[in-house]
Amino acid sequence: EVQLQASGGGLVQVGGSVILTCAGSGFSFPDHAIGWFRQAPGKEREGVAIFTSGDGTTYYADSVKGRSTISSDHDKNTVYLLMIGLKPEDTAVYYCAAADPAPPLSLITDTTLFASWGQGTQVTVSS
Repeated sequence: EVQLQASGGGLVQVGGSVILTCAGSGFSFPDHAIGWFRQAPGKEREGVAIFTSGDGTTYYADSVKGRSTISSDHDKNTVYLLMIGLKPEDTAVYYCAAADPAPPLSLITDTTLFASWGQGTQVTVSS
């Protein structure tokens, strides 16, 4: 059973940065797609940054491209999301998720393909 736990959110000022951590167990990096989604109030959950180490696929939403970096520590089964230059529109609950098998790039933001989800961590960007 895949278990994921997200942490690292909080209140951040505009232009600040945040590092989110997803500690996991029960999954294999080469077989899974692992990544971050977010959901703002009244909006659908959207993919933010997702990668598949098996084939090197990495996806970033256009809204965070250039401001975000997803990385992993395979020994610790942990995935990180660094976001800099935070904007008010980055305010959301951030979830880490895992999919097995890893979806193709064309479907990598399809939330229905991700069976395992962490509990979410709130990021609030204040102006």
